Amino acid sequence: MSERVPVLISIATGDPRPIVRQIVDGIRRQIISGDLPVGAILPSVRGLAQQLSVNPNTVAKAYNELSAEGWVDARQGLGLFVALQRQRLSDAERARRLHEAVHHFVGEVIALNYSAADVLKAIDAELQQFPTKKIK
Repeated sequence: MSERVPVLISIATGDPRPIVRQIVDGIRRQIISGDLPVGAILPSVRGLAQQLSVNPNTVAKAYNELSAEGWVDARQGLGLFVALQRQRLSDAERARRLHEAVHHFVGEVIALNYSAADVLKAIDAELQQFPTKKIK
């Protein structure tokens, strides 16, 4: 039997990402880290909207995006469940998205005037929080 697991994300008003993106990214991070295990039931749209103090339509958009990307499964009348993770993107699309993310990241951090070694160390520390298993 699946259990309801709290979604522990927060919305930062100073974050340049839209609120929908913050919700999607936060839930993805919890799934990847294992804090939201496969089969866990996500809060209702209204419940998460109240928790985050955002419009329910914003949460619905985030849930729709997560569902379209295969992170969660919607079950009629039962709710949203964390889906078993499979590789859904082609190698070319994965490479394109990686390049795009790195390009954006470099554009953001270049002005901070850190050495490449310091930046790589920070990236490595962040990635160490997540399991290194391959997704099939």
